[in-house]
Amino acid sequence: MLVRRELPFLRSLPSLPSIRNLMKWDPFREMLPSFAPEFEIEAGFAPSFDVKETKEAYVFKADLPGILEKDLDVAVRGNRLTVSGTREEEKKEKGDVYYTWERSCGAFTRSFTLPEGVDPEHVEAELKNGVLTIVVAKKAELESHKIPVKGLIEKVKGKEELKA
Repeated sequence: MLVRRELPFLRSLPSLPSIRNLMKWDPFREMLPSFAPEFEIEAGFAPSFDVKETKEAYVFKADLPGILEKDLDVAVRGNRLTVSGTREEEKKEKGDVYYTWERSCGAFTRSFTLPEGVDPEHVEAELKNGVLTIVVAKKAELESHKIPVKGLIEKVKGKEELKA
Protein backbone atom coordinates (compact mmCIF):
# COMPACT_ATOMS: atom_id res chain seq x y z
CA MET A 1 0.00 0.00 0.00
CA LEU A 2 1.43 3.35 -1.03
CA VAL A 3 0.95 6.17 1.45
CA ARG A 4 1.45 9.68 0.17
CA ARG A 5 2.29 12.31 2.70
CA GLU A 6 2.12 16.00 1.80
CA LEU A 7 4.42 18.46 3.43
CA PRO A 8 2.77 21.89 3.85
CA PHE A 9 5.93 23.91 3.16
CA LEU A 10 6.31 22.30 -0.29
CA ARG A 11 3.13 24.02 -1.50
CA SER A 12 4.77 27.41 -1.01
CA LEU A 13 7.80 26.55 -3.16
CA PRO A 14 7.66 27.40 -6.88
CA SER A 15 7.41 24.46 -9.21
CA LEU A 16 10.44 23.35 -11.20
CA PRO A 17 8.98 24.33 -14.61
CA SER A 18 8.35 27.88 -13.38
CA ILE A 19 11.96 28.17 -12.19
CA ARG A 20 13.17 26.86 -15.57
CA ASN A 21 10.99 29.44 -17.35
CA LEU A 22 12.37 32.19 -15.15
CA MET A 23 15.93 31.21 -16.11
CA LYS A 24 15.03 31.59 -19.80
CA TRP A 25 13.23 34.91 -19.25
CA ASP A 26 14.64 37.80 -21.25
CA PRO A 27 13.68 41.16 -19.71
CA PHE A 28 14.84 43.07 -22.81
CA ARG A 29 12.35 41.20 -24.97
CA GLU A 30 9.54 42.90 -23.04
CA MET A 31 10.99 46.30 -23.88
CA LEU A 32 10.48 45.75 -27.62
CA PRO A 33 7.48 47.57 -29.03
CA SER A 34 4.58 45.19 -29.61
CA PHE A 35 3.59 47.00 -32.82
CA ALA A 36 6.96 46.30 -34.51
CA PRO A 37 7.06 42.57 -35.38
CA GLU A 38 10.17 43.07 -37.53
CA PHE A 39 12.13 43.47 -34.29
CA GLU A 40 10.89 40.15 -32.95
CA ILE A 41 13.81 38.18 -31.59
CA GLU A 42 13.78 34.48 -32.27
CA ALA A 43 14.88 32.38 -29.31
CA GLY A 44 17.88 30.26 -30.23
CA PHE A 45 18.60 26.69 -29.34
CA ALA A 46 19.79 26.35 -25.73
CA PRO A 47 20.08 22.76 -24.51
CA SER A 48 19.69 21.98 -20.83
CA PHE A 49 22.36 19.92 -19.07
CA ASP A 50 22.31 17.47 -16.20
CA VAL A 51 25.53 17.41 -14.17
CA LYS A 52 26.31 14.79 -11.57
CA GLU A 53 29.34 13.71 -9.55
CA THR A 54 30.35 10.09 -9.08
CA LYS A 55 33.32 8.67 -7.17
CA GLU A 56 35.42 8.57 -10.34
CA ALA A 57 34.19 11.47 -12.47
CA TYR A 58 31.82 14.34 -13.24
CA VAL A 59 29.17 13.40 -15.80
CA PHE A 60 27.44 15.96 -18.05
CA LYS A 61 24.39 14.96 -20.12
CA ALA A 62 22.32 16.94 -22.61
CA ASP A 63 19.58 16.07 -25.07
CA LEU A 64 20.75 17.24 -28.48
CA PRO A 65 18.28 15.84 -31.02
CA GLY A 66 19.07 16.64 -34.61
CA ILE A 67 22.70 17.55 -33.97
CA LEU A 68 25.39 15.58 -35.75
CA GLU A 69 28.83 14.81 -34.31
CA LYS A 70 30.45 17.01 -36.96
CA ASP A 71 28.36 19.98 -35.74
CA LEU A 72 29.44 19.56 -32.12
CA ASP A 73 32.58 20.77 -30.33
CA VAL A 74 33.63 19.79 -26.81
CA ALA A 75 36.76 21.42 -25.39
CA VAL A 76 38.57 21.79 -22.06
CA ARG A 77 40.77 24.81 -21.53
CA GLY A 78 42.17 25.29 -18.06
CA ASN A 79 39.29 24.65 -15.68
CA ARG A 80 36.55 25.41 -18.27
CA LEU A 81 34.54 22.80 -20.15
CA THR A 82 32.90 24.32 -23.22
CA VAL A 83 30.28 22.61 -25.35
CA SER A 84 29.19 24.30 -28.56
CA GLY A 85 27.30 23.23 -31.61
CA THR A 86 24.76 24.04 -34.27
CA ARG A 87 21.36 22.62 -35.10
CA GLU A 88 20.37 23.44 -38.66
CA GLU A 89 16.94 24.80 -39.42
CA GLU A 90 14.77 22.59 -41.56
CA LYS A 91 13.80 23.96 -44.95
CA LYS A 92 10.27 25.31 -45.25
CA GLU A 93 8.66 23.94 -48.35
CA LYS A 94 6.78 26.38 -50.58
CA GLY A 95 3.11 25.67 -50.71
CA ASP A 96 3.04 23.92 -47.33
CA VAL A 97 0.97 25.52 -44.59
CA TYR A 98 2.64 25.72 -41.19
CA TYR A 99 0.30 26.23 -38.26
CA THR A 100 3.15 26.52 -35.78
CA TRP A 101 6.95 26.57 -36.02
CA GLU A 102 8.18 26.06 -32.44
CA ARG A 103 11.33 23.96 -32.60
CA SER A 104 14.41 26.05 -32.12
CA CYS A 105 17.61 25.90 -34.10
CA GLY A 106 20.87 27.75 -34.40
CA ALA A 107 24.20 27.85 -32.63
CA PHE A 108 24.72 27.40 -28.92
CA THR A 109 27.59 27.50 -26.45
CA ARG A 110 27.57 26.33 -22.84
CA SER A 111 30.53 26.63 -20.48
CA PHE A 112 31.07 25.02 -17.10
CA THR A 113 33.73 25.76 -14.50
CA LEU A 114 35.30 22.49 -13.43
CA PRO A 115 36.22 22.00 -9.78
CA GLU A 116 39.72 21.28 -8.55
CA GLY A 117 40.83 17.69 -8.80
CA VAL A 118 39.66 16.93 -12.34
CA ASP A 119 41.95 15.36 -14.90
CA PRO A 120 41.66 17.43 -18.11
CA GLU A 121 43.67 14.80 -20.00
CA HIS A 122 40.95 12.20 -19.42
CA VAL A 123 37.73 13.65 -20.83
CA GLU A 124 35.45 11.50 -22.96
CA ALA A 125 32.43 12.58 -24.99
CA GLU A 126 29.84 10.42 -26.72
CA LEU A 127 26.80 11.37 -28.80
CA LYS A 128 24.39 8.45 -28.92
CA ASN A 129 20.71 8.54 -29.88
CA GLY A 130 20.64 12.33 -29.56
CA VAL A 131 22.08 12.36 -26.03
CA LEU A 132 25.50 13.89 -25.42
CA THR A 133 27.38 12.36 -22.47
CA ILE A 134 30.64 13.91 -21.29
CA VAL A 135 32.71 12.20 -18.60
CA VAL A 136 35.41 14.29 -16.91
CA ALA A 137 37.60 11.99 -14.82
CA LYS A 138 38.85 12.96 -11.39
CA LYS A 139 42.54 12.75 -10.59
CA ALA A 140 43.55 9.81 -8.49
CA GLU A 141 43.53 10.88 -4.88
CA LEU A 142 46.89 11.09 -3.23
CA GLU A 143 47.21 8.40 -0.64
CA SER A 144 48.61 9.40 2.70
CA HIS A 145 51.35 7.25 4.18
CA LYS A 146 51.70 6.83 7.89
CA ILE A 147 55.15 7.78 9.05
CA PRO A 148 56.33 6.06 12.20
CA VAL A 149 57.65 8.37 14.87
CA LYS A 150 61.00 7.19 16.19
CA GLY A 151 63.54 8.63 18.55
CA LEU A 152 65.03 10.93 15.91
CA ILE A 153 66.51 13.34 18.45
CA GLU A 154 68.46 10.57 20.12
CA LYS A 155 69.85 9.48 16.73
CA VAL A 156 71.00 13.03 16.00
CA LYS A 157 72.59 13.36 19.46
CA GLY A 158 74.33 10.03 18.94
CA LYS A 159 75.83 11.22 15.65
CA GLU A 160 77.02 14.48 17.28
CA GLU A 161 78.73 12.50 20.04
CA LEU A 162 80.50 10.34 17.46
CA LYS A 163 81.82 13.46 15.68
CA ALA A 164 83.22 14.88 18.92
